[in-house]
Amino acid sequence: MIINTGQRTDIPAFYSRWFSNRIKEGYVCVRNPYNPSQVSRYRLDPSLVDVIGFCTKNPAPMFLYMDLLKDFGQYWFVSLTPYGRDIEPNVPDKHRLIEDFKTLSGLVGPNAVGWRYDPIFLSDKYTLGFHLHAFRQIAESLKGYTKTVVISFIDL
Repeated sequence: MIINTGQRTDIPAFYSRWFSNRIKEGYVCVRNPYNPSQVSRYRLDPSLVDVIGFCTKNPAPMFLYMDLLKDFGQYWFVSLTPYGRDIEPNVPDKHRLIEDFKTLSGLVGPNAVGWRYDPIFLSDKYTLGFHLHAFRQIAESLKGYTKTVVISFIDL
């Protein structure tokens, strides 16, 4: 079984303590967004769960609880883009995120962490040249800490 925590919210950034409590209790209940009266209960047991997938812009709050995840297969996608506070006002500083990415990679291994450089959008400030330069800088910083990068362009 695959547990994908990233479909509706950023669990590591905002609900790491809640998720750690779910791991301790051994189950999680999930409401169907298309049928709110339907709630499914999933066992969070390493013998049943092949991998827990995380999608986050801030993995650091989960670091306190990584010992609870050690028996689970894990895959982390960390979104790391070069946008400033004008676009991402509540995302931690990019330099801090790069260090946190490296810490996470050290905990779970470079095969279990992917970098997401998305969404890419172009504007007067965030030009193609800006993105080429920023991508190169981030890629150089993450060399050896991941083997995967995913990019996407915003499609309005």
